[in-house]
Amino acid sequence: MRLTVPMRVVAALLLVGFMWLMWLLASTLFGWQSGSFVHHLFNGASQEPTVAEVRPRRYKCGLSAACPPKHLAFRLVSGAANVIGPKICLEDKMLLSSVKNNIGRGLNIALVNGVTGELLETKTFDMWEGDVSDLLKYLRLLHEGTLVFVASFDDPATKLNAESRRLFEELGSTAIKNLAFRDSWVFVGAKGIENKSPFEQRMKNSKNSNKYEGWPESLEMDGCIPLRPLVVV
Repeated sequence: MRLTVPMRVVAALLLVGFMWLMWLLASTLFGWQSGSFVHHLFNGASQEPTVAEVRPRRYKCGLSAACPPKHLAFRLVSGAANVIGPKICLEDKMLLSSVKNNIGRGLNIALVNGVTGELLETKTFDMWEGDVSDLLKYLRLLHEGTLVFVASFDDPATKLNAESRRLFEELGSTAIKNLAFRDSWVFVGAKGIENKSPFEQRMKNSKNSNKYEGWPESLEMDGCIPLRPLVVV
């Protein structure tokens, strides 16, 4: 008597053989083990990526990449009109912000030790109704190597005079010459800098281009600042 093999058995054998060949191919191309092959076969193709897989990595102060060693990560945000205050972040620590309740109309300044990265002081200067002599005394007393972070809010320039502009120029600013009523301005300079600072932005107050009715848009700037080497005398 001749025995015939049912067609469904033949089909099952062919399917098993096909799956085995697929596993061999996957093992060769991707280095899968047999267990992971089964997992990919039944789960991998349709599985959604986890939150950890799709979430972008976050660096200090929200930078898109980490700073090199012996560099300080920073982010400056100027005020939006006269409503939203400015922010100064350094090494993932907020130095100035509305939440900290230490910002004000005019120039918001944070002083940082250029060797250690330590915060020295924060202060605001009202450039609309304030006394520019307070700002002059402040800038004149800066020590060599001090980093100066500045973010504007509302009006940064009405009270500025020739000497105050010159003192900011000595810190590396180029925009200070033309900084005017209600301009947006962010700047990082240093006492004793030899060249012009690469960290500066200015947005001119203009009726034709203002984002807000009487103010230009807020500026945002970030980057990495090298620490100064410690000089032993």
